[in-house]
Amino acid sequence: MINPVKSATDELRQLLMDALGRMVAEGKAEACPLPAFSIEIPAAQAHGDFASNIALASAKALKSAPVKIAGLIKDYLIMDGSSFERCEIAGPGFMNFFLAASWFSDVVKSVIKSGNDYGRTDTGGGKKILVEFVSANPTGPMHIGNARGGAIGDCLSSVLEWAGYDVSREFYVNDAGNQVLKFGKSLDLRYKQIYSDEGLKLAENYTDNNDFAQAVYDNTELFPMPEDVYLGADIILHAKNFYDLYGSRYINADENERREALCNYAMPLNIKKLENDLLTYRIEYDNWFKESVLHESGAVDEIIELLKKSGHTYESEGALWFKSSGFGDEKDRVLVRANGVPTYFVPDIAYHYNKLVKRGFDAAVDILGADHHGYVPRMKAALQALGIAPERLEVIIMQMVLLVKNGEAYKLSKRSGKAVTLETLLDEIPADAARFFFNLREANSHFEFDLDLAIEKSSINPVYYVQYAHARICSVLRNFEGEGIKASEIPPSVTGVLDTPEERELIRFLAALPNTIDSAAKDYDPSRITRYSTELASLFHKFYDKCRIKGSEDNIITARLALCLAVKTTLKNTLGILKIDCPEKM
Repeated sequence: MINPVKSATDELRQLLMDALGRMVAEGKAEACPLPAFSIEIPAAQAHGDFASNIALASAKALKSAPVKIAGLIKDYLIMDGSSFERCEIAGPGFMNFFLAASWFSDVVKSVIKSGNDYGRTDTGGGKKILVEFVSANPTGPMHIGNARGGAIGDCLSSVLEWAGYDVSREFYVNDAGNQVLKFGKSLDLRYKQIYSDEGLKLAENYTDNNDFAQAVYDNTELFPMPEDVYLGADIILHAKNFYDLYGSRYINADENERREALCNYAMPLNIKKLENDLLTYRIEYDNWFKESVLHESGAVDEIIELLKKSGHTYESEGALWFKSSGFGDEKDRVLVRANGVPTYFVPDIAYHYNKLVKRGFDAAVDILGADHHGYVPRMKAALQALGIAPERLEVIIMQMVLLVKNGEAYKLSKRSGKAVTLETLLDEIPADAARFFFNLREANSHFEFDLDLAIEKSSINPVYYVQYAHARICSVLRNFEGEGIKASEIPPSVTGVLDTPEERELIRFLAALPNTIDSAAKDYDPSRITRYSTELASLFHKFYDKCRIKGSEDNIITARLALCLAVKTTLKNTLGILKIDCPEKM
């Protein structure tokens, strides 16, 4: 896999070590272990393409002033045939290095040669990572927070794949516990309301069940509901469809039987709706893991016993407690209530134990909402108590989203109730814009989503701006192909032609993609790919406006068309990571 920056860094390190070796061989320096030294890319281009502190780092070991050491190293450097053409000494002994013209041509060639794989690295070494994201409550539709989590989780998964990890995407279905009981109660109440005289009379006025559900939802006086239930119109629609199938069959049944029947009818429909909405959003999971499996398989009971055996539990007031404060949590946590019912914490522990032990993933990544801050230390504490390294779990806390339209907070009217849903969002804006915008900022930052900007067809819309750069390149390449000139790899005869500041800056940025992907994977931050795409588009537009192609000398046309092709390839790859379309015409 090709990484131009890493290759140049490794080459420079070897050049420096070879120079030191020659110094020792000729008695100009003592043979002694050298401390670690750095090679980095300077912030200011005037300081070179690469810089090293080797002279300063080795001053004590070599018992000489850094400037003198830097001068000696420079004298003994042999850069002929390398990627570097010259070295300059700055300040107290920093060494700045400038790349040769051949390196810039080689980068363009490498990008074109790698094609659809340019940017991939093997940093992950096939390490197995499970990324769990969205995991929306299946008792209702997905809200705007799930939309952000979906974009971040899916794009992060792609970033990790490109960095050489073996990635699995997973949706955790909370189909057990209190939320399911609440779901059953909500369906039950609505079902009985529909069968009531008022409900049956109202139903006569509607041929469409959606309209009927909205009418019931709006008429809170005639169809009141308690506060401890789900109030969305989707609950009413499920109850009405259930009534159409079974009529009054369950009205006089045992309450538990009725609620179980309602849940068994509605829950699979909700899960299927979640799956379909996410597919529309271009998210496809490798696995849908149901919480109920943990209860049915005995995994929840197993975790309780394992924690007991670990010696990190105690009983108090009839309840079983986990001593999580001993692992850095702010307080101890209840595992089993006094009534013998496990808290929601236990199946969560069992789920992570299943990920990291039963299924053997090397690491697990959870993407959770802002209200889960307290969740992280207690889960890591539980893993540690079970003998699992807590760093194998990475939790990304995602902040809230504010939708803005016409400069004001925007609330969408939706049949499902008051929540802004993923489905409604995708009715308002394209999936391209949603996925791109939600990855403009780091997950832990608050985000204002400008709906007007997301559909704007101009350069002020970042996703349009990037897509336009790709389409613009396609247009350039088509026009030259029409004249019989096809973009391809730069032949050796034109090496060194790409020497304007705009060309050099653009090529340096192309070379940075593999490292950008690695850093995005390391920090679990897919927004770096979005920002990279935007900056690459900006640098291309700058190059295209400053560097004329048509009418130039043949060798310059050849080189610049190859550069256009390299940029097109890189844009396509970065947008592909984000699962965003790459139009060839706009």
